[in-house]
Amino acid sequence: MNVPFLDLKAQYASIKQEVDAAIQNVLDDSAFVLGKYVQQFETEFARYIGVKHAVGVNSGTAALHLALLALSIGKGDEVITVPNTFFATAEAISLTGATPVFVDIQEATFNMDPHLLEKAITKRTKAIIPVHLYGQPVDMKEIKEIIDRHGIPIVEDACQAVAAEYQNKRAGSIGKIGCFSFYPGKNLGAYGEGGMITTDDDHVAEMARLYRAHGENPKNFHKVIGLNYRLEGMQGAILSAKLKHLDAWTKKRQENAAYYTKILSEADIILPKVAADRKHVFHLYVIRSKDRDALKAHLEANGISTGIHYLKPIHTQEAYASLGLREGMFPVAERVMKEILSLPMFPELTNEQMDYVAERIRAFRG
Repeated sequence: MNVPFLDLKAQYASIKQEVDAAIQNVLDDSAFVLGKYVQQFETEFARYIGVKHAVGVNSGTAALHLALLALSIGKGDEVITVPNTFFATAEAISLTGATPVFVDIQEATFNMDPHLLEKAITKRTKAIIPVHLYGQPVDMKEIKEIIDRHGIPIVEDACQAVAAEYQNKRAGSIGKIGCFSFYPGKNLGAYGEGGMITTDDDHVAEMARLYRAHGENPKNFHKVIGLNYRLEGMQGAILSAKLKHLDAWTKKRQENAAYYTKILSEADIILPKVAADRKHVFHLYVIRSKDRDALKAHLEANGISTGIHYLKPIHTQEAYASLGLREGMFPVAERVMKEILSLPMFPELTNEQMDYVAERIRAFRG
């Protein structure tokens, strides 16, 4: 049996008529960049997340970058995040001229450890970016209590956590700003690149809209030096069509995760844990194994596609050598990143496919 890591063709087949109609509408109206289909999606997405504003951009990276620009963060400032996220989280900080500062994570959830946050705050700290990794929200209550004492804004990296919830509040509505990615493989994926900024702050929304389109408002009048981070009309229309199915897809991911956990409970691996008061949307189902690389090779040899999210901590990447950080400074993140393995996870995944994955894992263990 072959088990793909992700099957976007199966998803498209299930909603083909809706998506094809949405694309045809954009073609008929020639509404290719921003325009009414992006505005429609922004309105729908803001309502779904539970915020006043949603600002469509062309990637999750752009969302993070613009969020920091909207907060006037720049050279000489520091922004706190974690070392076990996708490179774009730190990259967005650096693009403003600010410096990323890392704190270690909680082993059980892979998310920022609130107990280590306070000592990372300095007079130059201007924001914190907690990452809701793999689809599980960070412990936002503890983080907010610490951050509120210092008057520092929270920018949620919810790029893997659309529809996730913490204490019945959707990710992207808890901090000052939320940032989302609609990369094709995400739980709500575009057919290309896409991203979104969410906020209740009128000024943040205004600045994000300004920066995403060359700082232009009105036409031919440029208030700031901006960027070309505009969301395409085609992606807005496609995402509107797909948003209607997100809750059903999320429920199926959660059911698949529960089934994996049941059939793998006796296997000699560490299974993902869902913390209290969280709705985990399982963008990824990530196990841990001491001999991860051998297990991965074994599964791949048996037709099972897997992934590693992520292989190398950001503070050890060549691009950040100038920070003078070294291996050993964030031991929990470094240890788990040597053990993590992402199993196939998508709404259309069948019990038969998951049974085969579990069988091959058990066979590896002998």
